Amino acid sequence: MAQSAARFLETLDYSQKLQATFSYEDPERINWHFIPRERKGVGLWDLKGAAFDSANALVASGLTAAGYQTVLQVRSLEEVLYLFEGGDEAERRTKRHPHKYYISIFGNPAGKSVWGWRFEGHHLSLNFSIKNGKIISSTPEFIGANPGQIDAGPGRILRVLGKREDVARQLLKAAPDDQQSKLWLSKEAPNDIRGGGIAQPVVDDAKGVRYADMTPEQQKLLKDLLAEYLTAMPATVVKQRMQQINKGGMDDVHFAWWGGSELNEPHHYVVQGPTFIIEYNNTQNSANHVHAIWRNLAGDFNLPATE
Repeated sequence: MAQSAARFLETLDYSQKLQATFSYEDPERINWHFIPRERKGVGLWDLKGAAFDSANALVASGLTAAGYQTVLQVRSLEEVLYLFEGGDEAERRTKRHPHKYYISIFGNPAGKSVWGWRFEGHHLSLNFSIKNGKIISSTPEFIGANPGQIDAGPGRILRVLGKREDVARQLLKAAPDDQQSKLWLSKEAPNDIRGGGIAQPVVDDAKGVRYADMTPEQQKLLKDLLAEYLTAMPATVVKQRMQQINKGGMDDVHFAWWGGSELNEPHHYVVQGPTFIIEYNNTQNSANHVHAIWRNLAGDFNLPATE
């Protein structure tokens, strides 16, 4: 990451570098959100040639190949939204564009003190802090998708985050009858995830059914669901998160569901353990608009959860 960030900064001209760089303590570092809005940082659409290539290389450095492919797919959905919403070419740049995503560098990647970087735009917010060559924070990690599903006929269906929905629904349906009321909390789903744009997770006591109280089939599905979320992150992040989960105790990881149980019905679920929370929502646009986030209960942005 440090090498990629340094190469990226070397390709920028003076004004672009001013846009892209902040001190690590700058409040902008925690000014995150996944909505379409004006952002600080340098936009991909203002970069060309080596600068554009090095920007994408930096993003790829924080992801697996599968994770980077997901990010490209999320960005490509902006073209679909532009076609749905209409508008002339002049509006396209200010409304929906797959390059309307921004990179910000916080601190000095070449130095020995802590530094960080962010890649953000509509339905994406990736945030990293690094110290002494090690990732010390990788949250909040937000990935969304609108449309959640594009159906162009047999063999031409795209569901960017479909597996995050399908495995969770299998887990819901695998619940024994005597467990349903504890796991399935309501037939009405909340209208979004909590804490969008807020620096630290918004949580309450864990709800739903504990891993320890699940059937073997459910336990496997819950592990599969965690694996699906972790598939986007590099091995070092996966190792750190799993160490934290195991230290907190897998037995105390809870799963809870709200909303309908079938495809295209508004729904919401939460996976919460002592150290992390995943929150997923698909209620907007007739349940075809996904928001999903992983947060660290000890604190996002390498900050205590109280800040």
